[in-house]
Amino acid sequence: MIKKNDLTEYFFKGIKPKTNLKIGVEHEKFILNKNNFKPVSYEEHNGIKNILEQLTTIGWTPLYDDNQQTIIALKRGKESITLEPGGQIELSGAPLDNIHETCEETTNHLKELKKIGNELNFILLGMGVEPNQSLDDIPWMPKQRYDIMKKYMTQVGTLGHHMMKRTCTNQVNIDYSSEEDMVEKLRLMFNLESIATAMFANSPFDQGKISKYKSLRSHFWHHTDSDRTGLLPFVFENGFSFEKYTDYAINVPMYFIHRNHKYIDMTKYTFKEYLNENSNNQDDEILLKDWEDHLTTLFPQVRLKQYLEIRSMDACNWDLICSQPAFWIGILYDGEVIDNVKEITESWTNEDREYLNKTVPQKGLHSTFKEKKLISFAQEFFELSKKGLKKRNRLSKNGEFDESIHMKDLEKNLQNGCSPADSLINNFISNWNKSTMPIYEEMIF
Repeated sequence: MIKKNDLTEYFFKGIKPKTNLKIGVEHEKFILNKNNFKPVSYEEHNGIKNILEQLTTIGWTPLYDDNQQTIIALKRGKESITLEPGGQIELSGAPLDNIHETCEETTNHLKELKKIGNELNFILLGMGVEPNQSLDDIPWMPKQRYDIMKKYMTQVGTLGHHMMKRTCTNQVNIDYSSEEDMVEKLRLMFNLESIATAMFANSPFDQGKISKYKSLRSHFWHHTDSDRTGLLPFVFENGFSFEKYTDYAINVPMYFIHRNHKYIDMTKYTFKEYLNENSNNQDDEILLKDWEDHLTTLFPQVRLKQYLEIRSMDACNWDLICSQPAFWIGILYDGEVIDNVKEITESWTNEDREYLNKTVPQKGLHSTFKEKKLISFAQEFFELSKKGLKKRNRLSKNGEFDESIHMKDLEKNLQNGCSPADSLINNFISNWNKSTMPIYEEMIF
């Protein structure tokens, strides 16, 4: 009979040796028709289905949402490709040793898609929010789980559908070497999540106009589902542990369970209620798979699974896409740098974190915090990250560069005091004649 201890044990199984901590990167991009820049639908000629089928000809194995009928994902080795609700394509990368490898993986993936794009007439755009399309302009993908999610989201928030269809993110997955290491890293990630949001803010436009936000995507998340999003203040309480995260997760409403190629709506139950009803009646392995699925439907700014996942950043284009994992690895994989960051942030309160989380989407690096502009904190943490990457001394294949080479464009932005969103706004006003259309030529992959 499965018990709460079995659910907590799931996290303990994620512990890795300190000498073998890996890096995982997940990134999403919009797939747009090259002629009219409209989002590509699933069934149309040269649509999402055809793109996935093309990928199967170069080594990707198809995965289906139902009984071998609707292809909705792909697998190749330890990499996978999945579909977001509005047809955004996500690469979930393999666990890799260094940023050179993650950047090479990303580059290879984008090159593959660009080649197919030349054949099937689409372009790839990496931004936090598609800059011109309205909610109704973007089609839904035929995944059963999204039917459940989109129905439920209208009951618990006002902008959940906007988050699902109109946004893209880049996420970084970080390993932990013990429960204590998990606690330390998770707290640091929650302290810095808004700094990263500001540094990589890349969604200032709403349907062709400048919005109030540097990260409109973050605004959408604030109005999606308060039960499963945002910050987790209990992480900073004494005694926080894998068990405490389990206590949080089992009390969040479920979305679904998966049985015989079908997704069953479970939104009336918390996982705790579901477990109490079924612990004596079903195979433990099935219930543990339900737990694993449930954990993927929790959306705090930093998520605990069998690794830590930072979820706060907008998707960015080619210049910055490798800077995002590089920044976090430099901060979190060196003990001295961790201590330096802890010294800076140890007095920060839940109120401080909440203030930043709510302020940064609108003001970005120009937010004021602790009587300073946020840009000064961003620059300070950047320098610490750079120090961490240099200390790691993981060199490129030619032996010429350490991992900090992948933060050159981020460094340039911070020296200029701007985020990608600030640069986009400046171009919109100064160079693009107050039009967002040049984005589809200048900012695509």
